[in-house]
Amino acid sequence: QVQLVESGGGLVQAGGSLRLSCAASGSIFSINAMGWYRQAPGKQRELVAAITSGGSTNYADSVKGRFTISRDNAKNTVYLQMNSLKPEDTAVYYCNGARLGSKPYDYWGQGTQVTVSS
Repeated sequence: QVQLVESGGGLVQAGGSLRLSCAASGSIFSINAMGWYRQAPGKQRELVAAITSGGSTNYADSVKGRFTISRDNAKNTVYLQMNSLKPEDTAVYYCNGARLGSKPYDYWGQGTQVTVSS
């Protein structure tokens, strides 16, 4: 089992910044990639950014150039630095830990609310 705990959400004005953190514990050796997803009211959950155990990253087009995902392996923590925030970034952000291979599985955090006011 893997436990993921997010922190760092909140209310910010448009153009501002926030940093989300996701602390992982448990059988983290089984995780191949970590990511951040978000879900706005009435919309499907979507991938925001992901980082593999090797450090490769990918981003949704809507956040490229504004958001940065990173990881601190010593702290078992993944971060999402969000700059130049827009009202459309408002959503619940979820940390994800993905186990790939023959028995794929997704672990999820409880989510943290990010609200960007105009």
